[in-house]
Amino acid sequence: MSDTPLQVLINQAPHSLPQGATLADAVAASGIQPPFAAAVNLQFVPRGQYAGHALADHDKIELISPITGG
Repeated sequence: MSDTPLQVLINQAPHSLPQGATLADAVAASGIQPPFAAAVNLQFVPRGQYAGHALADHDKIELISPITGG
C-alpha cells in the first residue's frame, strides 16, 4: 500500500487526504457544519455510514446543506 495521499474533490475543491481516509475524514477536513447530506461520486451515503465509507483516489465528494426560505 502506498503512502501517497488520496487526491479528492470536496465540493469541487481539491483536497489531499491520507491513505485509508473515510467520508468522515473528508467531512472533518471540509469544516462543514450540520445539517448536510453527503454523496460520493453522485451516490448518497447515509450519515451512519460515513466512518465506514472508504474513499478512493479521485473520488468526488459533495456535501450539500439545505437551503431555507422560499
